[in-house]
Formats: sequence, structure tokens, C-alpha cells
Amino acid sequence: MVHVALLGDSVIDNKAYVAGGPDVAEQLGAIAPADWRVTRLARDGDVIADVARQLAALPATTTHVVVSVGGNDALLAAGLLEAPAASVAQALAALAAVRDRFDAAYAEMLDRVVAAGRTTAVCTIYEPRFFDPAQRKLAATALCALNDCISRHAARRGVTLLDLRVMFDSDLDFANPIEPSVAGGAKLADAVRRFVAAPDAGARVIV
Repeated sequence: MVHVALLGDSVIDNKAYVAGGPDVAEQLGAIAPADWRVTRLARDGDVIADVARQLAALPATTTHVVVSVGGNDALLAAGLLEAPAASVAQALAALAAVRDRFDAAYAEMLDRVVAAGRTTAVCTIYEPRFFDPAQRKLAATALCALNDCISRHAARRGVTLLDLRVMFDSDLDFANPIEPSVAGGAKLADAVRRFVAAPDAGARVIV
């Protein structure tokens, strides 16, 4: 039996944002083979540090783990985008400090996940669809530093990367500037299905 556990934040636990539509776990359940089981442990609002609590509730029968987390950690540091800087070097130094904290937290979290011994995939942080084009561009640029951490740690640990930056390529994928719509959730659910359905493919990037 395949048992997929979905960990993380509102990228997966998006029920509150889809106007009564299905969340990602429900969408995965709808397209998965009948012998698959899907458990959602992700919680809206959770940050990287909360994944340890979610892991503690991991069912013993879990075969696959998918983690999408980090977006709320990025939001907590979003004030950086409005902070004054005397030079580009000063601005980059501030971003580097945020990146270092994110990198350490993500590495510790992913080590815990990998230690659980299940086939694992992690998601990048998609680029928000802010209404202001300048704000959208700044956010996307800053997120490059954090997504670099995610992709590096995934590669070092041999886990699959679901690249939401590429996957979520339309405004229709968003219920609001920072949450997935039913359409976006369907893309993520299908990516998880493809990850689980190819057990011999090894670590890879899925878009």
C-alpha cells in the first residue's frame, strides 16, 4: 500500500482559500489509485520549525513524505524589502543574514524528515502574485536566495524537488497573492502523484 503524508503549510492546507473547493490533499485523493492513502499533516500558518511537530504525528504506514514549507518564514522576513539601505552591499548583507537563518532551519528540518526513512520530496517556494509589479519583482528576487537553500539541501540529501516556481505559472493558480487556488492545487496534486508513481526514478526535479 502507498501512504502519502503531506507536511508543511497552507500551500497544502489551502482549504480556507478555495471557496468550498477541494484542498490539495483532497485533490490528490481524487486522482490517486484506489490503493493509495493520503494524510494531510500540513497546517495553515505553520513555519519550518513546526514540521517537527507534524513529523511526530507521521503514521507508521507512511511510505512517502512531501513537504512544502518556508513561505511563512519568508513572509516573517518580508519587512526586509522595505528597509532602507545605504548601498547595494548593505541590502545584500541583510538578505544574506535572512538566508543564513533560513538555511540553518531548513537543513535541520530536512534532516529530521530524511531520518524518518520515507521516500521524500520537497517543494520550492512559489513567487507571490502581488498586484504591484514592483513588489512582485522584489519578492521573486529575494526568494531566489531562499529557494537556493531548498534546492541545495534537496540535492545533497538525494530527495526529489517539486519546483512550484515553474509549476505555478499563471495568475489562475492563485486564490489570492500568496495562496494556491483549486487550479494551483491541482497542479501540485498531480506533481505529487507523478513523484509517488515512479518509484524507480530516483531523486529528480518535477515541474
